[in-house]
Amino acid sequence: MTQATAPDFRLDGQRALVTGASSGIGRAIAEAYAAAGAAVTLCARSADAIKAMADTLAARELKADTLACDVTDTDAFATEIAQRPAYDILVNNAGTNRPKPLLDITPEDYDAVMNVNMRAVYFVTQAITRQMIAEKRSGSIINMSSQMGHVGGANRTLYCASKWALEGFTKALAVELGPHGIRVNTICPTFIETPMTKPFFEDEGFRKSVLSKIKLGRLGQVEDITGAAIFLASSASSLMTGSSLMLDGGWTAE
Repeated sequence: MTQATAPDFRLDGQRALVTGASSGIGRAIAEAYAAAGAAVTLCARSADAIKAMADTLAARELKADTLACDVTDTDAFATEIAQRPAYDILVNNAGTNRPKPLLDITPEDYDAVMNVNMRAVYFVTQAITRQMIAEKRSGSIINMSSQMGHVGGANRTLYCASKWALEGFTKALAVELGPHGIRVNTICPTFIETPMTKPFFEDEGFRKSVLSKIKLGRLGQVEDITGAAIFLASSASSLMTGSSLMLDGGWTAE
């Protein structure tokens, strides 16, 4: 009888790019990837923030470099990527939200959210996969979705629209890239305490409403996301593509 081998969660020898890496979930994932052995490119608009983070990782003898770029500038991003070797791992983490009732949403709100949450993801992925396919590199693309890509929510029509679109994009891309050995999946968190979400939780009514739907009874922390991110990037998930990992504390269980 053949003995089963333990799954390998290490990322040694792999190149990873994480967008929105200057803070919150993106920063935590980038740090976890570097600790797991990957050479990580920290991508964000804030050059100073990602430079400081890269220096911190280097002090720990971990591998990191930076790409100061606004992912909504798709031409600039593609130009930068074309000058670099192919990546093995892409995490489309950069995102935004403008929670408002439908009747208050403006075209500017729509463009701001959809440009980051969907358009940028689409063309960042295009640039990265073009290099992967050209260099015949298999790998993993991880799109940071949300529980709101599977359910609806009041004042979340715009955000839900962007995340449901992302889920559809992920499934279609998994079909298209499977023959190239490139896997595509989503991570779908519940509400995570980050600099972006902190102001929302200062409203005690909103906080109580959120907690009433999270069956585990607590808000998520960035550390709750990193295990899933490593799993999807590593060979431990080698047969998983076109799927979603729900990290929602049970929100979507009913």
